[in-house]
Amino acid sequence: MTKTPTGKNTSGRGQRDLRVRVKTAKGRKLSSTRWLERQLNDPYVQRAKKEGYRGRAAFKILELDDKYRFLVPGARVVDLGCAPGGWCQVAVKRVNALGEKSGKKVGTVLGVDLQEVDPIAGAEIHQLDFLSEGADDKVKAWLGGNADVVMSDMAAASSGHQNTDHLRIIALCEAAAEFAFDVLEEGGTFVAKVLAGGAEQGLLNILKKNFTKVANVKPPASRSDSSEKFVVAQGFRGRRHEED
Repeated sequence: MTKTPTGKNTSGRGQRDLRVRVKTAKGRKLSSTRWLERQLNDPYVQRAKKEGYRGRAAFKILELDDKYRFLVPGARVVDLGCAPGGWCQVAVKRVNALGEKSGKKVGTVLGVDLQEVDPIAGAEIHQLDFLSEGADDKVKAWLGGNADVVMSDMAAASSGHQNTDHLRIIALCEAAAEFAFDVLEEGGTFVAKVLAGGAEQGLLNILKKNFTKVANVKPPASRSDSSEKFVVAQGFRGRRHEED
């Protein structure tokens, strides 16, 4: 018997179809109507609203952390491309950035993004291009040291061409990994979104040289019709060069 994120049974027979149906309004594309209908019927979207998260993506990092346990009290976390802020919200609670867990270490959450992001209690948000020169030094200065976790839910702007989009997001993920190599503490964790398509194997090879454990996983909150997966690389060894 399966349950949705709302805890309701979905396996019974003879139940009424409770899905919200959306009619295509004049001037609206069919694809837009389908997207709206999917949003209205998505239990993760409903749960995000109920629990105060800025988007359903929050549950992806929650599920990944439930399995791999990298957002621990006292950890210093960098969220690359943090808008709209759902991942930062999760990290604030898990690393005890607000000091709400008595007797636990207090962590730090630092979010950076190209665009301005609304403030998040317990997180420090900066408008910054992580690819710009000196960005790694700025981040370490803001943190007061190296990071324990670098995470990224970034995606390159869609071109509508699957192979092109795959290569773009892999390139972005590789850039995020290079940034992580510069700011992570030894033993640290790197988490990033990728799109399945073949080119991700090169990224995995790079990560395996620099981390003791690397997983390529699709959390339950990722839609089944999406090609997205997440790499979780743990146990940073310190940067390893090609000749190592």
